Amino acid sequence: MVDQPVKLKSRLLSAEIAPLGAELVRLADGEGRDLLWNGDPAFWTGRAPLLFPIVGRLPGDQLVHEGVAYPMSQHGFARRRTFIVEEATSSSVRFALHADEETRKQYPFDFALTVTYTLIEATLTIEAVVSNPGTEPLPASFGFHPAFRWPLPYGGTRVEHRIVFEKAEVEPVHRPVGGLLSAASEPNPAVDAVFAPDDAMFERDALIFLNPRSRHIRFGVPGQPGLEIAFPGMGQLGIWSKPGAPFLCIEPWSGYASPEDAPAEFTGKPGLSFVAPGQSRSFGMAVRWLTDSGDDIGA
Repeated sequence: MVDQPVKLKSRLLSAEIAPLGAELVRLADGEGRDLLWNGDPAFWTGRAPLLFPIVGRLPGDQLVHEGVAYPMSQHGFARRRTFIVEEATSSSVRFALHADEETRKQYPFDFALTVTYTLIEATLTIEAVVSNPGTEPLPASFGFHPAFRWPLPYGGTRVEHRIVFEKAEVEPVHRPVGGLLSAASEPNPAVDAVFAPDDAMFERDALIFLNPRSRHIRFGVPGQPGLEIAFPGMGQLGIWSKPGAPFLCIEPWSGYASPEDAPAEFTGKPGLSFVAPGQSRSFGMAVRWLTDSGDDIGA
């Protein structure tokens, strides 16, 4: 079993993905400048964990199915499991995780999860496929949680960075309350599809966009190299940091934390996907490096 990170490389980017959690642990430009957070435990040990079979938390950190309670911690167990490397080349790697005795103690369903990373030129694409080999519908959520350098390594300060949405976002945003989705909302921070992240914005945890109109956002300093994060099939978006931490998480989700008034039964939880027996569902995102000779983040 491979236990060292698998390395991918193109002319413009390089990436490393660890079998533990099938987690992206390094993303760098062609000159070796890091674009991804390094997991410094002084702030947060994560780098880009994958969230499965839940996003966020459940009431009491318990998954209740047919009256039986199973312990389930925030964001699920996939990020703490070692995946099998099924296939690897210099530009692509596919990882797999299957239900076993340990997963069924938390999640009483049969599943197969594959995660494929593909690096072509300036774009890293991640596709996760959740398959149901069982005989009953498979309830699941899936989320991406990449933490990018803030500031990015191109000379701009943190306060100069901008998040630019593909489209104007006007719906109110929500916050986690004790890890659950708040019933209350607050005004969307984006003005004309742009907002400037700052520490005060994250004093009350993440910003949660339940119905974003945009299918991609851009992050960086106008006029400098930046990043485009695309999430064409993902229904929700989280943006999170810790005050003072030099990273910003841009998190495409399909699913979200249980609302404060969520039903106890897991299958009644809002935001779940249900995969029919013998079927699969795909979840994807892509990170594109915007070079100094290419698109500006405001384009």
